[in-house]
Amino acid sequence: MGVRELENRFVTTLRNCPKIAELKKIHAHIVKLSLSQSNFLVTKMLDLCDNLSHVDYATMIFQQLENPNVFSYNAIIRTYTHNHKHPLAITVFNQMLTTKSASPDKFTFPFVIKSCAGLLCRRLGQQVHAHVCKFGPKTHAITENALIDMYTKCGDMSGAYQVYEEMTERDAVSWNSLISGHVRLGQMKSAREVFDEMPCRTIVSWTTMINGYARGGCYADALGIFREMQVVGIEPDEISVISVLPACAQLGALEVGKWIHKYSEKSGFLKNAGVFNALVEMYAKCGCIDEAWGLFNQMIEKDVISWSTMIGGLANHGKGYAAIRVFEDMQKAGVTPNGVTFVGVLSACAHAGLWNEGLRYFDVMRVDYHLEPQIEHYGCLVDLLGRSGQVEQALDTILKMPMQPDSRTWNSLLSSCRIHHNLEIAVVAMEQLLKLEPEESGNYVLLANIYAKLDKWEGVSNVRKLIRSKRIKKTPGCSLIEVNNLVQEFVSGDDSKPFSQEVFWILKGLTLHQIRTKDFIEFVEDAGQFYSKFI
Repeated sequence: MGVRELENRFVTTLRNCPKIAELKKIHAHIVKLSLSQSNFLVTKMLDLCDNLSHVDYATMIFQQLENPNVFSYNAIIRTYTHNHKHPLAITVFNQMLTTKSASPDKFTFPFVIKSCAGLLCRRLGQQVHAHVCKFGPKTHAITENALIDMYTKCGDMSGAYQVYEEMTERDAVSWNSLISGHVRLGQMKSAREVFDEMPCRTIVSWTTMINGYARGGCYADALGIFREMQVVGIEPDEISVISVLPACAQLGALEVGKWIHKYSEKSGFLKNAGVFNALVEMYAKCGCIDEAWGLFNQMIEKDVISWSTMIGGLANHGKGYAAIRVFEDMQKAGVTPNGVTFVGVLSACAHAGLWNEGLRYFDVMRVDYHLEPQIEHYGCLVDLLGRSGQVEQALDTILKMPMQPDSRTWNSLLSSCRIHHNLEIAVVAMEQLLKLEPEESGNYVLLANIYAKLDKWEGVSNVRKLIRSKRIKKTPGCSLIEVNNLVQEFVSGDDSKPFSQEVFWILKGLTLHQIRTKDFIEFVEDAGQFYSKFI
C-alpha cells in the first residue's frame, strides 16, 4: 500500500474520531508506520485537537514535526487562537517568519491578527499589519476585517477606518466591526451614524446597537431600535432578546417584556439560561416579583446568575427573609455564590433589619468563599448598619474601607442620618459629598431636612444660602408610563408633550374633584383616540 493511500485511510479514521483517547491510538499507529513527519496527517491531527480543545497534545504533535509546512503552521496557530492561547499563536508566527520551509499566507494572518486583538496589543497588531502588506494578498476581505476588528478592540478607530477606506470590497462584517468599535468606546452617536449609512444591516448590526444603548443607559433608545428592527422584518434572536430585556427592566416596559417572554417561548429561546435570567430580572424590576418567582421555579438548571438575580429581586421588593431562604437553597444546591450574590444577600438583610445576620454573611463571604469585598459590598454594609440605627458603626466601616468610598456610600450614610436624626455624622458625610459631587442638589436637600427635623432652622437657612451661592439647580422629577408598547417620559415643568394642557387640566380636576365622572371618561376617550393617531 502506497504512502498516499495510507494517509487517506488515516484521514478517514481521524474524521470519525470522537475523543482524545481515540486520537492517541491513531497517532500511535501513524508513528509505528513512520508517518509522523507527514505534514498532511499532522495538519489533520492538529485540526482534531482544535475541535476537541486539547492544546497540550496539539503542541506535542507539532513539536515532533521536523519541517512543518504552511498548512501545519496555520493549523497550530488556528488551534492556539481558538483556545485563547494567544501568546503561543504569536510565538509560532514569529517562528514561521524565521523558517525557510514556510511563509505566511492569507489563511495565516486572520488568526494571528485575532490573537493580537485577544491580547489587546495594538503595537503587535501594527507589526502583523506590516507583514500583511509584505506577504499577504493585496486584497483579502477576511484579513482586512480581522484588522478592523483588532484596531477597534484596541481602541484605535483611526487605524480601523484607515483599513476600511482602503478596502475594495466591504461586507456586513466590515460595517459591524466599526459599529462594535464605537459601541465599545461608548460613542453611540458615531455608532448610529455608521449604522444609518450601512447598506444592508444584519441581526448582528441591530443587536450591537441595542446592546450599546442598553449598556450606556440609553434605555429608551435601545427599546426604540428594537422596535425599528421588528418594523423592517428582522426577527429577534436570543442575543438581541437578552440585550433588550435590561432596557425593558429599567424603563418598566412590562408589556414589551411580556411580548418578548411569549416570543421566546414560541421560538424555543427558554432553553437558553441567559434568556431565562434576563426575563426573571425584567419581571422583578418591573414590580412583578410573583411572575419572576414563577419563572425562576420553572428553570431546570439554575446557574449562579439565576440564583443571584432572584435573591436581588426579592431583596429589592423588601422580601428580605425570602431572599435569605433562596440563598440557603442555593447553598444546598451546591452552587457557589459570587460577589453579585452577596450584594443581594446583604441588601436583603438591610431591608429586613437583620443587621447581625448581615455582618455574619459579610464574614461568610470573606472567610468561607474567599471573596474580597468590593465597594458595593461595603456600601450594602453601610446601608445595613445605618438603617438599623448603628450610624457610628457605619461611619467607622467607611473610614476603615480598603478603598476610597464613593458618593453612593456617603449618600447612604447621609440618608441614615436623616432617619435617625444624627446631625454630627450628617455634617461629616456632607463634607465628603461636597468634594465628590458638589453640584448634586439631592445631598443639600437631605441635609436641610435633617436640620429641619431637629428644629435647627438657622442650619436650614444656611443650606439654602449655599445652594443659591453655588447656583445649584434641583434635578427635575420625571416619571415613565408605557402606552401601546411605547414608553413615554414626563419631566416636571416640561409642557412640550402632546396634550400637555389637557393632562394638566385633568390632574387639576382630579385634585379638586370638580370633573364629573361622565365628562372625564368622554374627554379621556377622545384624547386617547387622537393621541394614538399621533404616535
